Amino acid sequence: MAAARERAAGHRRRFDLRFAAYFDTLPERLDTPPLSRFTPRCLELLRALSLRGGKRLRVALLYEAARLVTTGPVPGLTEAALSIELLQTHGLVHDDIIDDAPLRRGGPSTYYAYRQEFPTADRTALGLAVLAGDLAAFLSMRVLLESDAPAELRQAMLEVQLDTGAETVAGQIADLERDLRPLPDEDFLHTVCEYKSTRYSVLAPLRLGLLAAGEDLAAHDARLRRYAVPVGVGGQLRDDYLDLFGDEDSTGKSTGADLRAGRRSYAVTALLAAADEEQRALVESALGDPHCSAATVERIRELARRLGVDRRLRAAMRHRAETAAAEAADWRPHWREEAVAFFEGLPLANVVRP
Repeated sequence: MAAARERAAGHRRRFDLRFAAYFDTLPERLDTPPLSRFTPRCLELLRALSLRGGKRLRVALLYEAARLVTTGPVPGLTEAALSIELLQTHGLVHDDIIDDAPLRRGGPSTYYAYRQEFPTADRTALGLAVLAGDLAAFLSMRVLLESDAPAELRQAMLEVQLDTGAETVAGQIADLERDLRPLPDEDFLHTVCEYKSTRYSVLAPLRLGLLAAGEDLAAHDARLRRYAVPVGVGGQLRDDYLDLFGDEDSTGKSTGADLRAGRRSYAVTALLAAADEEQRALVESALGDPHCSAATVERIRELARRLGVDRRLRAAMRHRAETAAAEAADWRPHWREEAVAFFEGLPLANVVRP
């Protein structure tokens, strides 16, 4: 577990340097309107958000997926990593618009940065934030075409990312549906998680890494999915847990954001299911109220602890991590031991990380 965490940290350090270099040269390589002041500012905000924190677990998954096959240089792998993280930037910008979130990764969200710059022009701020997210999505595809990988491989990686992007947007649509229907059941929560998060956060990095290393994806698709799904659900469980029970200084996001946004997360859904009528009324009074006070969030947090919601969420996270680790252990007949050990140790390391 510690070895997996250390290897992931190494991938993060190396990638962050490469990501900064990408943004340093982007203005010279991207044809933008020469007299525009807004376009350079958009690139500045995308750069700031992209380089400001982030665990880079997608990058670690990508590089270790390639190492399942080979330890040698893999053409196209760096560009695939850039593509994955640019698509993540796109998702963060748009998520923060949808959620009206002021904070992201310890700083202002792109949407709120624009709102601060245009306090009397709400439509301009909203439009610029939407377009910033769109630009990150297009850049995530463009960067794949800039790699030195063979044309056939570039095309295959582009297809993976295009499918992933479309599926992620479909997941975001289902995410909004979840918050307007009656209390969702666990199957619907898992479906939203798979499409909105798992497919681009876990499955796509695995596919891109193996693809770049020369593996036949069709032969391993079921195996990859059996690993990706519990990892993705476990990660979402942890995010939802931290939103209610975490600390803003360590997460870089507002505590209680799911409550204020009216989001029926795993944590909120579990709390509503466990509460009696009076307790449910308290939770529902805060659900969807953007002005819900910190004191009310604290009352709801304490209620959730009394009802054992925190313990159930931690147990569910561990169960998903153990399921994924057991799946990875079965990869040993197919792939290199060192990389298999990374995938075996990562899920539990992810659950207990700070």
